Amino acid sequence: MQDIPIQLNLIALTILLGIFLGFFISFFIIKKAIGISISNLFMGVFILVLSLTMLEGWLNYTGYIFKVLWVTNFAEPFNFIIAPLIYLFVASQFKNFKKEKQWLHFLPFLFWLVYCFFFFIQSDVFKYNSNIDVMQLNVPFLNNAQNISDDPLHIRTYINFMTGVSFVIYNVFTVRLLLIKSRSLGQSIFNTTNKTLISLRNSLAHFIIIIVIFINVKLIFKNDMGDYFIFLYLSLMFLMTAIQIMNRSNYYNEVSSFLEVPTLKYKKSSLNVTTKEMILKSIEEQMKTEKYYNSSTASLSGLAKKINQSSHHVSQVINEQLNQSFFEMLASYRVEEAKAILKTELGKKLTIEEIAEQVGYNSKSAFNTAFKKITSKTPSQFRDS
Repeated sequence: MQDIPIQLNLIALTILLGIFLGFFISFFIIKKAIGISISNLFMGVFILVLSLTMLEGWLNYTGYIFKVLWVTNFAEPFNFIIAPLIYLFVASQFKNFKKEKQWLHFLPFLFWLVYCFFFFIQSDVFKYNSNIDVMQLNVPFLNNAQNISDDPLHIRTYINFMTGVSFVIYNVFTVRLLLIKSRSLGQSIFNTTNKTLISLRNSLAHFIIIIVIFINVKLIFKNDMGDYFIFLYLSLMFLMTAIQIMNRSNYYNEVSSFLEVPTLKYKKSSLNVTTKEMILKSIEEQMKTEKYYNSSTASLSGLAKKINQSSHHVSQVINEQLNQSFFEMLASYRVEEAKAILKTELGKKLTIEEIAEQVGYNSKSAFNTAFKKITSKTPSQFRDS
């Protein structure tokens, strides 16, 4: 086989960074979501699938695929799981989502995965020729004796068309869900105050952009030659997601410095026992009487400002007197409030999203995560019991 030159340029390096971020983000989302948030689990798997698809595209774009011919087209079955995952991510955040029926959405993916084995068992020479054709390289094909057809049903040539159809169908399903939700709130999908709906709408907008890029790339470029436009956009989205996660991290609200030893955190504190008790009393007054935790913008610095204390001292008192971090304390008050609401007649009529917003959460998934961590039940399970 002829050696194919490796192409490493700014585009290849940008996509490689996007792949790394995708794997990194998906690992933590999936890890935190297992057994707690089915919505986040769908999103984590979605980002993982996109990252694997980008990895195959990067191997093709750079020419490294000729170094590992055995992985050729390994991500092709994922074409039929991307759109269903977006739909399930949205659907799982609404009431009456039934997990036991959702496996049907994965049937096209499973079928294509099995069908691709006809390609996977082909020789390296066949895969070499296939890559030469797809990448339109000015390199002669090698002679190859093919014993078994890689496409017995002659349908692989329609892969891009079928992928596009899948995207459009599930996009319609997803838009329908959002419209139903917005109408139930008496609002418009484009003009809503519901934070969950806003977040889902924005996620869908990015998915539509990917569809538009996909359609244009397939119309303009032959085979997979223009896929790097899609991968560049996804790399940008992964970068923005990583920045968003970092900005929302609790790390910045903790009073600690790089490589600081936790046990020495308050060793030099000037607080005495009396002052600590006074600060704790002020904290409890804000939480129990003023219900500061119901604010969606509640923060350590905000609480400290309310009681005219430094964030460092407030954090120290919460850590030492309550044996909690600020966000653990915040979650405990919010969950107790939610439990009280869920036990009322009104609470039985409200949606989980509405209760989440009442106690200060911006999203249903974050509320579910905190609630289950403290009570070992989801809000819906608690209400039913």
